[in-house]
Parts: sequence; structure tokens; C-alpha cells
Amino acid sequence: MTIRNPILPGFNPDPSIVRVGEDYYIATSTFEWFPGVQIHHSRNLADWRLVSRPLSRPSQLDMRGDPDSCGVWAPCLSYDDGLFYLIFTDVKRYGRTTMGGASGASLRDFHNYLVTSPTIEGPWSDPVYLNSSGFDPSLFHDRDGRKYLVNMLWDHRPGMKRFGGIVLQEYDPQGQRLIGERQVIFEGTALGLTEAPHLYWRDGYYYLLTAEGGTGWNHAVTMARSRTITGPYELHPETCILSSRGAPLGPIQRAGHADLVETPDGQTYIVYLCGRPLPNRGRCILGRETAIQPMAWGEDGWLWTTDGTGLPELEVDLPGAPRAPASRHYAFDDTLLPDDFQWLRTPYPDQIFSLTERPGFLRLHGRESVGSLFTQALVARRQEAFAYEASCLVDYAPRHFQQAAGLICYYNATKFHYLFVSHDETHGRHIRVMSALPDQPQADAFTAPIAIPDGPIRLRVEVDHSNLFFSYAPGADGDDWHRLPETFDASILSDEATAPGAANFTGAFVGMACQDTSGAGLPADFAWFDYRERD
Repeated sequence: MTIRNPILPGFNPDPSIVRVGEDYYIATSTFEWFPGVQIHHSRNLADWRLVSRPLSRPSQLDMRGDPDSCGVWAPCLSYDDGLFYLIFTDVKRYGRTTMGGASGASLRDFHNYLVTSPTIEGPWSDPVYLNSSGFDPSLFHDRDGRKYLVNMLWDHRPGMKRFGGIVLQEYDPQGQRLIGERQVIFEGTALGLTEAPHLYWRDGYYYLLTAEGGTGWNHAVTMARSRTITGPYELHPETCILSSRGAPLGPIQRAGHADLVETPDGQTYIVYLCGRPLPNRGRCILGRETAIQPMAWGEDGWLWTTDGTGLPELEVDLPGAPRAPASRHYAFDDTLLPDDFQWLRTPYPDQIFSLTERPGFLRLHGRESVGSLFTQALVARRQEAFAYEASCLVDYAPRHFQQAAGLICYYNATKFHYLFVSHDETHGRHIRVMSALPDQPQADAFTAPIAIPDGPIRLRVEVDHSNLFFSYAPGADGDDWHRLPETFDASILSDEATAPGAANFTGAFVGMACQDTSGAGLPADFAWFDYRERD
């Protein structure tokens, strides 16, 4: 059977893969979205199902105040002696994107932690603090039982390479701390921006896999090896074993940040992040996704793509079924939020939503402004296809202009389209759209208010690649939809649409939101939410 990449569509970057018996698990980054880290499970490497979001308690993760595209970066999932190990970074300060050699300093704060669990479903332990010297930490379990942490080293000093190489330090599992001195074992190549290290042992060599070139169009997977874990490491004959840089018109771009897994019969596969740009626009509205393809070990002891080109493959032979367009109806008739949904930053979800206060409804409590870094009531799911529609039914009676609720297409605080219900002294109860625009001289735009009657109202969004349309329909049922006359730009919901220097590492979500900046906390009740992809 032939499947098409990516295997994890939509915002699912920085994959880390591990096999335990016949079971495969992939962990991916979640950044500011809570709960932290997504873990998918598969038996055939083709069909994947979400099974865990391990960082779900305040004692494990609190991202309130974390800037956009910060929070949980690049988890590393491994398994040893009956225990799963999950390493992750919580980024507290990003600053501005800078290049090595810049005249000024680049101050950032990264804190690296370890949690463990005997089962993938958890519960996972409280975090063990490791270090703050850089990001993309990875744990290597050596054959003699010793364990080592590798991560990229951040050099904030003016005039220095920001990405200062890969450092290694031993981890003591009994003392739950790093021991000995850190060592720089790999300084990187001329591609620069060396990050995402993983170590492997094979046939007398330690193999070091890294990502280089940055997570955009120059992204690449670099390999090196050494007879000793501390180096020196020699480079692969081609330096990079996988990259899209040589095929800028290909359907899969930005290939990098990879990990390796071996099947029970000895076949090696590589998983890696990628992006699928819009035709003629060069913007990846689905974010950074996860792809897979087989690799081959050569007689020289180096890893190669099976066709020798070093390019990502769109189609891969795996024993799975091709992914069908998703169609989901979410009726909020359970006490648990459906697994597809996440919220932003806070580990206290009862402060922003409830599934019990009005049974059969998702109640969002009006909190801070849309885009707040602390407590905003926004619950959403990933956009996983270029063409889809989503709709919801909301029961909401705002009393003034500081109260709003509705349907939102969201990337971050500077990039969203929001169809909301509000109230003011001129129009009474009305709908309108607010857009946050990262690439325009004016950072926000509003459509004219449209007066609506009291009672429940249905809201709908239709996305077709870069075109986005909103509609509304008064009442709980019927076909009297009214499309707004404006065509909105869906391509702003991408990494590539940005102000200079900003962090952009997530992806497009669609969901429900509610604000009450007066502090009264007026709630909005959502009866259902539909998400349907189109060919």
C-alpha cells in the first residue's frame, strides 16, 4: 500500500520516535498549546492515533506568560528498562530572531526537564530539572547503562555564533541530575544553526544526527559519527542525508529535525518535520508537519535515502490505508474535552471552560483579550487540510462592547481571523470580524458590524487554500446561511507571514473563543462544533 506524506498532518513538528516491541510512538512539539507534547501511536508506521499529552498538570508545566511560539519545544521520547523517558524544553524568553555574528547580544531563556512513566498513557512524573544551556535536549541510553544528555548550546554573546554546537553531559538517574562537565562534541558545519541532536549506536560507531540550516527553506538533516561518544565526529560524505533545499519546487519543503527508528526486521526509517507550501504563495498554512520514509545503510556504514537523492518522498510504501478527509462532529455531551482540542498556556482549564456547568454545552468563560499570554478562553483544534469548513452553534448574550465570543481561525496573537458576537450602544447585538494582520502597515482590521437577533446563532468558516470566508445563520437550525462579502487571507496563518524577528513555529488552529475584558466573566455556551475537510 502507498501512503502520502505527511503521516501527522497539520501542526505536528519536531518528531521524536521510539519503538517498544511492536509499538511505535512519536512525540511532537506543542509550544504554547496545553496540555504539553503530543504522543501518537502506530503498529505499522502509517496509521497513527493520539494516545497521550503527558504534560497536563500545573506541577509539570505552566506556560502563562510564555511568548508566542515559545513553551514546549522539541521533545525527545525514549525507552529503557521498562520506563519511558520524555525530555522537553520550556522556552520562557525568545527575544528576536538573530544571526550569528550579530553585533548585539541575544538573550533567551530555555529550561530543560525530564519526566518518566512506565506506560505511555501515564500518569507521567513531575519534572526533573536538567539544565538551561540551550534547547532541543535528547537523552541517549548507552550499552553500558550510562545515560547522556545532548543539546544545542546557545551563545548569546555579541559577535558569536548563536548556535554554539552540540554539548554532551552524563545524566545520573539515581541522583536525577547531570554530572561531570559538559563537552562540546560537534561544532556543526558551514550550514550553521546546528540543533536537534540525537545519538545512536551502530556497528562500533556513535552516530550523531542534527538539524542545520534553520527550520525554513534551508533546513537539512546532518549526520556525523565517531568511535567514542565524546568525538571527534567525522561528517557524512554528503554532510546532509536529507533536505529539500535541492528541490525548491517539490511538494514537501523544509525537511529537517529528524529521528531514526528500526523495525523488528532491521529496516531503518527516518521521521522528520516538513512543510507543504501553498502553490504560488510559499506559505505553509498547515504548519510544520511530520513525514516518514525508509532509509538504507550503505556498505560504507553511512545512512542514505533509498534512491540516493537525499530528497524527501511524497509517497511511501507502508502497509496502511491512505488518509481520508476528516469529518468530525463534536457534541459536548461528555465531561471531558474531545482529544482533538487544546487551549493556550494555562494549566488551570477550569478557569476558562467547563463541560458540566451547563450539561451538553462547552461553556467558555469570558477572560482576557484574544492573544493574551496569560488567561484567554480559546479552545481549538488543528487545521489539517488545505480545504475545510468548520462551524459551531453559540448561545451568547453580550451586554456591552467589552464582551465577545465566536469562531476563530488562530495562529498567534498577531495572526488570526475572528468572527465574533458582541454588543454596543449603536448596533445592539451584532457580529463582525476582527483580523490581526502580521504583514500589513495596520496590524488589525475590522469589518462593519451586522445586527443580529437575540438567541442562538450558527457561525461558519470555509477555507480553500489561501481564501477564507465567514458565514452566519440565526437560530439553531435551518439553511438560511448568510456569507459575509469579504474574502479573507488564510495564508497569514503561517510561519512565513510575519513581522521581522518574530518567532513563528506553530500552525493554524480553528475553534471557539470568548472574552470579557470588563472582568465580569460573562460566559458563552457552545452546543456543538463541526470540522469537515474537503478534497
